[in-house]
Amino acid sequence: MNEVHVVVPCGIDDPRRPSGGNVYDRRVCRGLAALGWSVHEHTVPGQWPRPDASARAAVAAALAQMPSGSLVLVDGLVASVAPEVLEPEAGRLRLVVLLHMPRAEPREAAALSAASAIVATSEWTRRWLSDHYALPGTPVYVVPPAVDVAEVAAGTPSGGRLLCVGGVTPLKGHDVLLDALATVDDPAWQCVCVGALDLDPEFVARLRRLAKDRGLGDRVCFTGPLTGDELNRAYAEADALVLASRAESYGMVVTEALARGLPVIAGEVGGVPEALGLAADGSRPGLLVPPGDPQTLGQTLRWWLSEPWERERLRAAARSRRQSLPDWAQTSRDLSAVLSQVAG
Repeated sequence: MNEVHVVVPCGIDDPRRPSGGNVYDRRVCRGLAALGWSVHEHTVPGQWPRPDASARAAVAAALAQMPSGSLVLVDGLVASVAPEVLEPEAGRLRLVVLLHMPRAEPREAAALSAASAIVATSEWTRRWLSDHYALPGTPVYVVPPAVDVAEVAAGTPSGGRLLCVGGVTPLKGHDVLLDALATVDDPAWQCVCVGALDLDPEFVARLRRLAKDRGLGDRVCFTGPLTGDELNRAYAEADALVLASRAESYGMVVTEALARGLPVIAGEVGGVPEALGLAADGSRPGLLVPPGDPQTLGQTLRWWLSEPWERERLRAAARSRRQSLPDWAQTSRDLSAVLSQVAG
């Protein structure tokens, strides 16, 4: 039986902190086990990616107890900030870093150099690594995330039920979204923002003030994190996903929306165009705008709300794209093939 040790942050299953990286880790651990792998999961404590000395010591202790020659898959949230832990083990263990989002730091380059292989979750990430880090002899494989196809969202005639999903932090661009919404006079829209509110409390407080000052207080709702049936309900009640992120290596919420036949309005950043993909006829199932540009995003939202025929065209494209989305079984098979190759 193939055997792999998997090192993940301790919050992987925390419903208060849902993230694409956590979903990916959990699903591939299950998928590898279903494929016959013996999966030994090691959850390490700490505020990743800002660990203290005790958190780094916990990773070192976890690696130290693994037999020499072990195959070890390390989540990038842990690996990228702990080169001093990975480097001493590089000759003894076959380390594979699962990189969800590059951090653009010299320490990360050192950590990745200690790996036998890197698994990137998008082609954009692979290109970014090639452009920014010297990693001679370290193969980089691409294993994109997957999604569970769900029932198609019914949508509303007005198209005004907007949904934003992501932890409320500056990186996700909620301030850009609010600035854009403030330019939309159409009375039909409401925007539900789903995501953790405790990652950057000062930013959340600023957003609430901004919403109040712009007269958006009764039209923008911050729900906090939702999972399971509650998250499914939020998608089912939406007309479109709006994503104003300043950075995304892929954007799993994009495919989650497409899995319900929801068009996506998003910043053209990182791996978002890759996740959005194309419908069978080559059309795009959404609208891309320059990142960090509230004026253009606002103009695009006004266009979305004012053009019913175009909304229907985009909905049809999203339903078409829904049919070609990858599933987790395929992602697990692809990762299994990478791990088998590294294991030799």
